[in-house]
Amino acid sequence: MDVVHFSIGSILSIALQALLLSSSYGSLEPYDLLYNNAVEAFYRNDYKDVVRHMEGALRSYAEVRQTKVRCRLRCQNQHPFDSASMDLQFFDVVLRRSYCQNECIEEKVGTQSMHKISEDVIQDFHRRIPYNYLQLAYQKLKQLDKAAAAAHTYFQANPESVEMDQNLEQYKALEGTNLDHFVDREARPHQRSFSAGVKLYDNANYEEAISLFEEALQEYYRADVECRALCQGPQRFEEQDHILYRYSLYQLVSDHFTQVLHCEHECVRDLSTRPGRLSPMENYLPLHYDYLQFAYYQLNMVEEALACAQSYLLFHEGDEFMTENVEYYREAIGHDLKPREKAEWYLRRHEQELELLMIGSDNMTNVNVASYWNSLGCLIPSGTDGWMEYVPISEKKNFTLAPPQELREGGPLVYDSVQLIQNSQALNGTQRVLLDDVMSVEECAELKNLAHTITMAGDGYRGKMSPHTPNERFEGATVLKALQYGYEGRVPLKSARLFYDVSERARRIIESYFLLNSTLHFSYTHLVCRTAITGQQDHRNDLSHPIHADNCLLDPEANECWKEAPAYTYRDYSALLYLNGDFEGGEFIFTEMDAKTVTAQVKPKCGRMVGFSSGGENPHGVRAVTRGQRCAVALWFTLDPLFRELERLQADEVVQALDNQSSQSKWDTSLNINPKDEL
Repeated sequence: MDVVHFSIGSILSIALQALLLSSSYGSLEPYDLLYNNAVEAFYRNDYKDVVRHMEGALRSYAEVRQTKVRCRLRCQNQHPFDSASMDLQFFDVVLRRSYCQNECIEEKVGTQSMHKISEDVIQDFHRRIPYNYLQLAYQKLKQLDKAAAAAHTYFQANPESVEMDQNLEQYKALEGTNLDHFVDREARPHQRSFSAGVKLYDNANYEEAISLFEEALQEYYRADVECRALCQGPQRFEEQDHILYRYSLYQLVSDHFTQVLHCEHECVRDLSTRPGRLSPMENYLPLHYDYLQFAYYQLNMVEEALACAQSYLLFHEGDEFMTENVEYYREAIGHDLKPREKAEWYLRRHEQELELLMIGSDNMTNVNVASYWNSLGCLIPSGTDGWMEYVPISEKKNFTLAPPQELREGGPLVYDSVQLIQNSQALNGTQRVLLDDVMSVEECAELKNLAHTITMAGDGYRGKMSPHTPNERFEGATVLKALQYGYEGRVPLKSARLFYDVSERARRIIESYFLLNSTLHFSYTHLVCRTAITGQQDHRNDLSHPIHADNCLLDPEANECWKEAPAYTYRDYSALLYLNGDFEGGEFIFTEMDAKTVTAQVKPKCGRMVGFSSGGENPHGVRAVTRGQRCAVALWFTLDPLFRELERLQADEVVQALDNQSSQSKWDTSLNINPKDEL
């Protein structure tokens, strides 16, 4: 064995090089900037620029992803951990990998800080939102073949889109388009080959089916390597913000590594989930070997059939049907064969990861364990083989910090003017209520005037002007922003205070009506308006806000709602307090878990409030606003004080200071408030 000499100086030198690596050999325009430019061009009706910027954004997105994969794998091979048994050896490898990756990535894409993308933009690309803009732009430019491809690509990830479904039917009926134009530009090679193989298999074309299944396996394992490489980036670990979190070098390293393992383990689910779906295809990887063993048998290639059957049994040990097949194949060829080496290696690594995840969870605090296992809830397979079906969180051991709330309703409405219009039974659900006269006509008018002054396009959604549909403009503002504008004299302070007071009024009503046995805290408060964009309302069939649940990821196909990131899992109750009704469309709707069957509909009007629990029992959405502007105060609440809205706490302090100086008409230096500190 070679003797390797380490010095602290050499390691610090490597660290310094990694920190100072700022010069870039390549330059790639960030895809979030290109995306934003494309959206702005769309609202200018500059469709050529939409295409130019959006296609550039898609290319940049793909290039950044492939560069990260390529560089991380290359540096991983160049700097292995094989002999890193000592602390200095271990961190020497870590630092060398870091330097290697930074140099490799920046050589291709430029300074990495330029490519730090917000989570909202990343989610848009995952949901294929750019293709919605592209299909509209290509349609305006009369490039129907490209419009059809963009529409088809978007629809694959958004099968619930009624509008896109109808667009596709229209494209198919137009001259100049044919079926070859309807391609999925983002199709994943392993899923494409597998689906094509199943079709050939069903038509008894076993020879060509084998070729595609083998290709699908190769692509699957290649995609698995890439997925794992992408997990080597920054990890989000919310529990580090918890007051009981133990900060230390090894705790931080351990928690980060556990999150990486979690991400890598989730690749199993990611690779078997079709675009636009939350539930993976059951038994996805083992099915490749099942199809192959029978297809090989049909072509009298029994040795290959036996190896595939043995591979299937790795995932489903003792499966009666496959065990009988193995015995038959053994007798036919007179000897035994081992499973495929790749399948053995893959399953062995999968089992090792599960063991490490168990160890990782043991190192967490009780709060961390609860959060961690909740996040894994719909990923941990049931049974002993770990491949067939996924058990929802509700069926797992319940880690809680306090007794669960008993579901009740019908408590006092707190304010004499408030009227109960419909309860849960009348709204055909559970934990639902519809109330009127929560605000007066004068208060509605004052808040709407406030909204016109302080709301900004995309506020609350990180600057996205149309976060849910390109056919409407979305504007919003928070309570703290309203108070800031009031302090600056840009709006009446009385109006800003009304926003604060009305939201507190709504909180007290929801807490009282649902007879909650603990305090309901603000999670997020938003004054929001949706405005129909003129010229984009003809034949519109999309929703202003797609059907969703507020604290879990709605999965209509599985009839389940997964309580996991990026959902706001800590939210417990929601409310919408409407400011007006002088617009067309915009009805609030409750649906079944299928996201299609409407169970109740609410027509907004001044002072009307709909309140409900935030979970999967209450999927909801908003119908398209086709004319005018719809304004409301949107409120989300939590029973967990750890997730209280920070801006609300700051607003509370400001309002308390105002109340303490009620004799003064406006803030002055005697209040001892520094606007920069408080606001």
